[in-house]
Amino acid sequence: MMAKRFNDIFTPDVLKKLFPEDRADRFFDALFGDPAEGAYDISLEFKEHSQDRLKFELHLTQRPGKCLYCNLTYGLPNVFARHPIINISELVQEINRLLDDCARCVDWQLCPTQEISSDHHVIPLVISLDR
Repeated sequence: MMAKRFNDIFTPDVLKKLFPEDRADRFFDALFGDPAEGAYDISLEFKEHSQDRLKFELHLTQRPGKCLYCNLTYGLPNVFARHPIINISELVQEINRLLDDCARCVDWQLCPTQEISSDHHVIPLVISLDR
């Protein structure tokens, strides 16, 4: 029953509201002064859950004519963890509000970048729960 509940909460539409498509442009605008300088788009996906955790992924997808591999994505978990535009802390607070009474987010961690392919990298976001 709880599995269905999490999948019902974290629909693609809700994930786009939690992490809007323009956030990558705002991040690159702050970083480089021009969103067109960004090498990738960022999206949020809900992957799985267990009794005491939720797993999301930040998907980095290479933009046309750019090089994702050349952009040092392996250092991004540390950058994303504290960057005010990416704002993982606020994202986790919003996820916590959506959980209502079924669980409570108590901690989070961005895990090392995973290279899915040369044009697609993933940064796992693991949220610890208290029920």
